[in-house]
Amino acid sequence: MEPATYADAVTRDPDLYGDDATAARLLSSTDVWVVAGLSTDQSRDAYGVSRLLQSKGKRIVPVHPRAETVHGETGYASVQDAAFAVGPIDVVDCFVNSRRVGEVVDAAIAVGAKAVWLQLSVIDEDAARRARDAGLDVVMDRCPAIEYRRNPLL
Repeated sequence: MEPATYADAVTRDPDLYGDDATAARLLSSTDVWVVAGLSTDQSRDAYGVSRLLQSKGKRIVPVHPRAETVHGETGYASVQDAAFAVGPIDVVDCFVNSRRVGEVVDAAIAVGAKAVWLQLSVIDEDAARRARDAGLDVVMDRCPAIEYRRNPLL
């Protein structure tokens, strides 16, 4: 089944998108954020958002096929490689295409991550449902940078 488009998602299952309280809790009470899709390309949103997360005290762990070091943190080719190297993962932040995010979410479930965060316009309700059903917190179609601006107390 093809992931939902943005237009479809708005009308389908709003419970899969996470609420303000879940977003705030993840931003305020987690430490290790795997950032899937993070590379050294400074023009990509993942680069700036991961820098912001780092400035808020999060340990960011870059995951990208090139396994590049970003913001002083060693990169890994997969979520599984990252989990093996760094240990428990709080959040897998997904900066990958909606057509590919399901495999990242499945990897997050497999390694025992506590949550998945699908960035703005990264929408796959089936993957979000699998994560939720596996006990992970889910935030979808939101950006941590915007959430920090909305709630400066975080």
